[in-house]
Amino acid sequence: MKKAVFAFSALAIAALAAPAAHAQGVRLGLRAGANYSNLAGEVQNESIYNNKIGFMGGVILNADLTGDGFFSVQPEVLYSQKGFENKPTTYKSTLLGAGFEEKREGKVNYNYLDVPVLARLNADGFVFEVGPQFSYLLSSSNESKLSRRSLPNGTFQEVRETEDQNDVSGLKRSELGYVAGVGYQTDSGLGFGLRYTGALSDFVKPDNGTYFQGDLKNARHSAFQLSLHYLFAGK
Repeated sequence: MKKAVFAFSALAIAALAAPAAHAQGVRLGLRAGANYSNLAGEVQNESIYNNKIGFMGGVILNADLTGDGFFSVQPEVLYSQKGFENKPTTYKSTLLGAGFEEKREGKVNYNYLDVPVLARLNADGFVFEVGPQFSYLLSSSNESKLSRRSLPNGTFQEVRETEDQNDVSGLKRSELGYVAGVGYQTDSGLGFGLRYTGALSDFVKPDNGTYFQGDLKNARHSAFQLSLHYLFAGK
């Protein structure tokens, strides 16, 4: 685990530093905002997995490659809370069949370290950006509760799940994704942006078929991000 975190940190530092060697103007900055996240892919009982709001923020480095700010490369290192919220909607049990009904309520956070590397076009302050993103799962926090009843007239009772839903050993720790967005950048350094980010692969390991009753075995992370940022004056 420590070696993986060290390797990922080294990659993040390299991603931030690499463009600076050839750029005519380099500016360091900060970004903070909100994720509006949910799941994509083939999700079983999809109606119970709803959007969730979480925090995102970190450091950015903008490397101007044309000298006039029109085209730049911008790597970032961000802490990002992804996940979903369960609304108390009833559904048929995936594992036990038609004789049982379940409901789950609460939210689940997946806390990631995201490293997007973006190509940015700045047309008189209007910014268009796109690029790949590497993500590393730091931890998860499950605040949801599962209840179950037998049909037709049973009473819902909370189910004590046999596995630790905060355990990340059954999840893929790293994933590759993409980012695309638009925004506005002022000459003073203040700016804002709206982005969409998505993963290219499932985040649950193939052999972890009982995670969330098997609903998420083919699920991927996705999120809209709204944020403010500030670029400090360059040299």
